Amino acid sequence: MLHSVAARGQATNVNRAPYAMLVLAAIGIFDATYVAASNYTGQPLWCPIIDGCNVVLNSPYSRVFGVPMSYFGFIYYLFMFTLAARLAYDPLSAKLAISRAIVCGGGGRDFDLLHVFELGVITAVCVYCVISAVTTFLMFAAALWHFQVTRGLGQA
Repeated sequence: MLHSVAARGQATNVNRAPYAMLVLAAIGIFDATYVAASNYTGQPLWCPIIDGCNVVLNSPYSRVFGVPMSYFGFIYYLFMFTLAARLAYDPLSAKLAISRAIVCGGGGRDFDLLHVFELGVITAVCVYCVISAVTTFLMFAAALWHFQVTRGLGQA
């Protein structure tokens, strides 16, 4: 009896983690889309909490090979959304779970480095960049949670 209750709890966690990742990736997509649209149109960002969004956005460091970082963020979150959707469809796929954790970890490391650069060189903070960093960290945590829950369930 106790074993079946634990198995049901693990099954619930397996089902929840990919959907949490989907929601977080969607938040990232909306965040990156807003910043990318502002980049594309030249309209200033609305900075509700921290007044440094436009300083960061207009910094020469906000582009890689002339491409705004927000475009890379959009592609990253779109990729993460696709991976999460595949995990929701096949939650016991070991390959997807491992690749998800690796990509989230890499994305988190990149965003952390960008924030250190933001504070150290640009000396301004963008609230949308903070949202992106928190979203990426939470996706990494959800990916690790999913990996741990599925590790002993005999994934293919």
